[in-house]
Amino acid sequence: MAVRINGVRRFSRCWLAGVRAGDRLLSIDGKTVEDVLDYDFYLSFAPVTLEFSCRGGKTRRVRVDSADTGLSFETYLMDKQQHCKNKCIFCFIDQLPKGMRDSLYFKDDDSRLSFLFGNYITLTNLSEHEIARIIEMHISPINISVHTMDPALRVRMMGNPRAGEALQVLDRFAKAGIAMNAQLVLCPGINDGEALDFSLRELAKLYPAMQSVAAVPVGLTRYREGLFPIEPYTAETAGETLDRIARFSEAFRKAHGVGFCYPSDEFFLKAGRALPDAAYYDGYPQLDNGVGLWTSLRDEFYEALRESAPVRGRRRVTLATGKAAFPLMRELCAAASEKCGVEARVIPIENRFFGEHITVAGLLTGRDLLEQLEGEDLGDALLIPLVMTIDYTSRSTENNKFLDDITVKEAQARLGVPVLPTGNCGRELLANLLGG
Repeated sequence: MAVRINGVRRFSRCWLAGVRAGDRLLSIDGKTVEDVLDYDFYLSFAPVTLEFSCRGGKTRRVRVDSADTGLSFETYLMDKQQHCKNKCIFCFIDQLPKGMRDSLYFKDDDSRLSFLFGNYITLTNLSEHEIARIIEMHISPINISVHTMDPALRVRMMGNPRAGEALQVLDRFAKAGIAMNAQLVLCPGINDGEALDFSLRELAKLYPAMQSVAAVPVGLTRYREGLFPIEPYTAETAGETLDRIARFSEAFRKAHGVGFCYPSDEFFLKAGRALPDAAYYDGYPQLDNGVGLWTSLRDEFYEALRESAPVRGRRRVTLATGKAAFPLMRELCAAASEKCGVEARVIPIENRFFGEHITVAGLLTGRDLLEQLEGEDLGDALLIPLVMTIDYTSRSTENNKFLDDITVKEAQARLGVPVLPTGNCGRELLANLLGG
């Protein structure tokens, strides 16, 4: 397989050797390059020889001394992203309304994105070649959507006849020393209860290769007509699930020194229970999965607040967030007001677009934000969670946008105040509140 080159940096080693856009990379030290994982892995042994198929049928060989080849490719992965082949009964993408941009409907299940960006995969897409490559290259860690360790139940939940047998890959990875993190999207009455107990016991057998397990409640939008009937978690059922996980984790901690399974913040909030302290999370192995975000942000904020001085002059700001995070944001803003003198108001935004059961800030739309804030006196600035935006690595208001394609710049113009996308960092939150 040859990989098409999209660009070559001027005066790089490959450019000086005559390689140009449109040429194809055939191999590195005689080994075929299929995608970015092959490319990065083989270049890590530099110096190496790259072989190209160039214009006019010429073949060129270029010796490079480092991984900086000067080459760029049509896509980051060098080929097409792998599409999910499952039909999960809880799939969030199936619960999206029509008319949103095409990219939101793409279901990825790509092992390369798990390693590169922390995406979760289900294992059902992996070929024997890909499994062997992960083991050979020792690609690690891999994040895996397990959902249940009962093969028959996994087939039913994921709508894929391969879903059960794919669990065998976990054993192969563990024996090869591949680090893994798992997530269980729990659906009331389906894969929680005794089924959850079984899954945790089976996953525990894979420790320490299986480093952690996140338990996340199913997300249900109002667009579920014709889909598998699933009930949302209540305070009672969420509490029962927390108690079940606690019994397992306490025993595991006594044996191994870590809790192993960590419920997402949403479980505690649904159950109306206090969030644990930092020690509970053992270094936050699943922070990006919503596990410990509340505690991490709170601790960072108070640490920064201890070092802060009162603001000069009068400063009034508004912070908009989802209903789930509202109590924490109200607490933090009150603390900042008391010590530093900033007037900070927090407004919980109701998710009318996806429905009342969706309370996390990351799924709020620009439309809901504007409808509920237009006409309000927002003060000197409006703070919003960065996760509300598509590009949650950028604080820019120029090109960033919400899920419904309303841009941050448009929201800023309509609301008449600066809009400050703020990351899940206590120090950044305090700095934006104080205008620092």
